[in-house]
Amino acid sequence: MAIYKIVAVPEKVLRQKAKPVTKINAGVLRLLDNMKDTMYAYDGLGLAAPQIGVSKRVVVIDDGEKYYELINPVILESEGEQTASEGCLSVPGVVGVVTRAQKVRVKAMNRDGEEVDILAADLLARAMQHEIDHLEGIVFTDRASSIESENN
Repeated sequence: MAIYKIVAVPEKVLRQKAKPVTKINAGVLRLLDNMKDTMYAYDGLGLAAPQIGVSKRVVVIDDGEKYYELINPVILESEGEQTASEGCLSVPGVVGVVTRAQKVRVKAMNRDGEEVDILAADLLARAMQHEIDHLEGIVFTDRASSIESENN
């Protein structure tokens, strides 16, 4: 078990497009395991590899009902609209109001290299969009209609 340090804005890796995973090997499996441990250690809902300084298209999410590991995730479809407050481990002490799709369909690979197709709604859809944004170099504050300190 390894807990990584979360990198925070303005760290450059958070603004770069992450590189696709071309081969699932022991290093990628170790990355997934360590990202999971890190996400839980920081009480996160999700974590993208760039948030620990690794430019790879890898995401882990736990919406409270199920744990997901996504390699090279892509949003295929989206519909509806939801607006809610978001925070981010890489933007500590800040919350923002963000409008996202209500439902998304995401295609990715799992740790076994199998393609998975996930239909997500509500909180899971929001988490998927938030984490996939990280892989594109987008932080939630870029999409927020308002931003405030958690201390307000």
